[in-house]
Amino acid sequence: MMASGSAPVVAVRRRTVLPLLGPAFVAAIAYVDPGNVAANLTAGARYGFLLVWVLVMANAMAVVVQYQSAKLGLVTGRTLPELIGQRLPRTKRLAFWGQAEVVAAATDLAEVIGGAIALNLLFGTPLLAGGLIVGVVSMLILAVQNHYGQWRFESVVIGLLVIITVGFVTGLVVNPPGAGDVLSGLVPRFAGTDSVLLATSMLGATVMPHAIYVHSALARDRHGPAVGPDQRGHLLRATRWDVVGALGVAGMVNIAMLLLAASSLRGVPGTDTIEGAHAAVVSTLGPAIGFVFAVGLLASGLASTSVGCYAGATIMQGLIHRQIPLLVRRLITMVPALLMLALGADPTWALVISQVVLSFGIPFALIPLLHLTSDRELMGGAVNRPTMRWVMRLIVLIITALNVGLIGLTLAGV
Repeated sequence: MMASGSAPVVAVRRRTVLPLLGPAFVAAIAYVDPGNVAANLTAGARYGFLLVWVLVMANAMAVVVQYQSAKLGLVTGRTLPELIGQRLPRTKRLAFWGQAEVVAAATDLAEVIGGAIALNLLFGTPLLAGGLIVGVVSMLILAVQNHYGQWRFESVVIGLLVIITVGFVTGLVVNPPGAGDVLSGLVPRFAGTDSVLLATSMLGATVMPHAIYVHSALARDRHGPAVGPDQRGHLLRATRWDVVGALGVAGMVNIAMLLLAASSLRGVPGTDTIEGAHAAVVSTLGPAIGFVFAVGLLASGLASTSVGCYAGATIMQGLIHRQIPLLVRRLITMVPALLMLALGADPTWALVISQVVLSFGIPFALIPLLHLTSDRELMGGAVNRPTMRWVMRLIVLIITALNVGLIGLTLAGV
């Protein structure tokens, strides 16, 4: 696991917040990965501003959920997968690990394919070769953590987050949408089964299961497993700022993607694919904006695949107590994405479907998180208050209902 290469624990001083920030910004990479790009661009190109409300709701839920995960790691000194594994018998623990690994595989599929698409857009690199390049570069990013510690790893990932933000917000600045159109998208509604599928995909791309699992490890590894009661209050306050800031940036980027597609790409043929959207961006806003867009997509793929590998290692170690070197795991988890690229599967379709798979994995992470953070014996004075327990229950209900609704509409052929 990454704890072995973690940076020394940062000294906690009253009213000092900035040095304690970072873990949430790494987790936030999961919220701006290539799957988000595919889902958000597709939603904007097909339905305009209709699904803006989905992103706003999903980001608000993500702030609550990610803080809960970080709090769990700080207070208990253990990760969410570790705590789940300790409470399940062997058969159920293995089954739980199996579904979590499927979610991790879907995550990696989106990230490698997205990076490959970006290299193809920038340099004409064949998709399979691009996928290999993304895998190799992600190994180098992981090597930074192994050799220089978590703080350096966080710095690299945050630098990529800055590139992602510039890449996807620039086009919106050049051609901003009307305020009335944006406000109209805040009214919750759908337009048939396909819009529900896209909403589920957007939700899976925003509230991501592997980010829920990994944030507990990121917070624990950054601040150390033994946080004393005298330090805990200040660390939790700093963590709230960390989560709000990081998810605020991620939410802005996601909404910018959808608004860009809705204002500049709707009605243009082929814009429900990333390649088509890029071509339309170049045609509508110019090659410079198209280049920045593609660079943002590449940074998204590189950063998110590294964080996804961290998450996979956290899941495996916590649930089945096995540890595979991160670079070896990176090699293994690249295989499904490379196979899909080699078989010629439509990359944007693969990205959207991967996000639907992620959405179905969310309750398996959320329900244990709700139970554990509401356990007074485990959490002590940091246990969830009644209001927060109800908020978390509502989040679980909304996500589960959306998934059940998707199944029902699809079977009914509505």
